[in-house]
Formats: sequence, C-alpha cells, structure tokens
Amino acid sequence: MRTVQTTRPVWDELVSELPVGVLLQDERGTVLAGNRLAATLLGVPPTTLPGYRLPVAWDESGAQLPTCAELAAQVLRTGAPLTIPVVLPHTRVWADIHPLSERGQVLVLLRPVQQDVPHSANLLDALTGLPGRALLLDRLDQALTRARTHGTLATLVLLDVHQLAEVNRTHGFQRGDELLAVIGGRLREGLRADYTVARYGGDEFAVVAEHPSGNGEAVAARARELAGRAVRLGGTRIQPGVRVCWVTSDGDAPLHSVIAHVEERLRH
Repeated sequence: MRTVQTTRPVWDELVSELPVGVLLQDERGTVLAGNRLAATLLGVPPTTLPGYRLPVAWDESGAQLPTCAELAAQVLRTGAPLTIPVVLPHTRVWADIHPLSERGQVLVLLRPVQQDVPHSANLLDALTGLPGRALLLDRLDQALTRARTHGTLATLVLLDVHQLAEVNRTHGFQRGDELLAVIGGRLREGLRADYTVARYGGDEFAVVAEHPSGNGEAVAARARELAGRAVRLGGTRIQPGVRVCWVTSDGDAPLHSVIAHVEERLRH
C-alpha cells in the first residue's frame, strides 16, 4: 500500500486537531491517513483509518453516490475540486474533494452540516453566481430520475472555453474572469429558464436540459452559439474559442457514467 510522504509529527501538529475532518486517499479511494474528527464523523476508531474504505453513501435526494474510487478518478481526471453533500448511516456531511494530481491522491475535507455549514454552502459559484458542481450533480441526478420514471430524456452539455489561458496571458486574469462571467450570464439568459446552467469548474460550463424527445443537439448548438459570441472587455474584442460535447440519456445510466462519458468526449 502506498505510504504517506510526510512525517508523523508534522501530520499531528498541522492536521490532527483541525476543526474539520481530513482524509488523504489514493486513486482507489483507500484512506492513507486521517485526523480524529474524520474518524468521529465516519464512526470508526482513528487507528483504523489507514487502509479504510468508506462505506456506501447517498446524497440528500436519496440517490447512491459514486464510490470513493470513482470520485477520486473524476477529480484527478478533471483537476478540479468537487463538493458534494453526503449522507452517511449516522450523520450528514459536506465532502470537499481536492485533487493532488502529482501524487495521484485526493484530499477530502469533511464538515458536519449541522454544525457550521449552511445548506447553501459552496452551491453557487462566486465568480458567475451560477450553480456550482455540487448543485449541478444534484440537478442532473434528479433529471435522470425523472427521465427514467416518466419516459423523458435528460441532456448534459459541457462547454470548454479552451482559449481562456491565452486570454489570461495576454489580457490578465481579471479579463479572463470577466470573460467567464459574461459567458455565464449569456448562457443563463439565453437558455430556457427550466434548464440548469452551471459553472463546472475552471474554464468549463455545464447545462442540464430535460425534453420529451430528440438527442440534445439543439440544446448543445444553442449553448455553443451563446458562449461563442464575441465579448468586448476593456476596449478589446475577444472571440472565445468554445468546444461543446453532450450526452442524452433516458435515465438508465448511472450519474457518474453520464458525466464520465461526456467528459471523455470533450477531451478527445
């Protein structure tokens, strides 16, 4: 088993007494180390954390969450953190999952919902005001459930503003943030009110749409058209480069499979 690359005194001094549960996991979701609060939240003795595999958990809608290995793979693949509400057999927590890509590990922060985290914590993206990834996952899961039970369809669209790094280098990070804010606003205003438009992370946006028929191509085309319009920032006209991929499901595929499929399509 992979060992933690740090000394025990440093771990004890910096992490052990933090007012938040801390877990270090490998890419398979196996716990490498954790502090006392994490053990308390999980209901296990602290000495049993190394080598521990977290039990099956659910989100607040009652849907079973992907396994720890699947969640670790997702954040390591995307390089973006993930915040999700988790219902364990004896408690409810917010889990902030951060990729440590160079190490092939993830850092998980567990915060008790009933103590200091309001229900809306981390659900909205601070830059754009759009739903963040945690709320997107919940909306997508609900859309898939309705598709499965009512015979409708749910489409997930991912948009990658792949020239954002160039905008940041040429015009500065403030202009890059402004570009993302404008694109987010255009998507929210230009798409139907019953669609979910979210900041997926970094330079990516997501759209969840429900419809009775079709393959989602019209939703993706409209999102591409809105996001690809020229933006004038500080007297400079910027033409965003946008890549779009989508997947449409009848609800039979699990949530994490839908996400993994469209992510893979976007990156190839």
